[in-house]
Amino acid sequence: MSFDRDRSLLFVPPSIQDRIKGVLNATVVLVMYGDYECSQSADVYRLIKVIGRQLSVSLGENYLCFIFRHFPQIEIHSHAQRAAEAAAVQGQFWPMHEMLFSHQQELGNGYLVEYANNLGLDISQFLQDISKKVYIDRINEDIESGLYSGVTAAPALFINGIRYLDRWTVEQIIAAIVAAND
Repeated sequence: MSFDRDRSLLFVPPSIQDRIKGVLNATVVLVMYGDYECSQSADVYRLIKVIGRQLSVSLGENYLCFIFRHFPQIEIHSHAQRAAEAAAVQGQFWPMHEMLFSHQQELGNGYLVEYANNLGLDISQFLQDISKKVYIDRINEDIESGLYSGVTAAPALFINGIRYLDRWTVEQIIAAIVAAND
């Protein structure tokens, strides 16, 4: 299997299988490949939250759809993706997603259980889901789709299916989002 490292288009289109904030038929769909244990991924996610709030106020709630796809450095980072997906089984993906990016330095198993408890998850089920690796196919599918799209490291952004390669500032990303709609 070979991957085109120069590819700039999103290989796997957004679908209801993704982790979605917003509606898929939004004017602009922003896909982020991220790693909870990568500080740059957390920084970019914080920018996206600010951008989402600004665009929601100025252009309406359904203007921007945000999709998060996993792209962890498995050999270095292994904990967080598991917790997010185990929380998703109980309908708590986004609250766990927020928790993981907010506490990047504390992602060991003990902390993950604490976060699950704080979110009111069934801890027994959470631990079973982690040990059974119920999430592994989804994470691997995200990684594979990223590789097919030319992603080599997180974070990576795609705006309406086109890779974003400019500067990582609120102003630059908003300009690219608005331009994607032109």
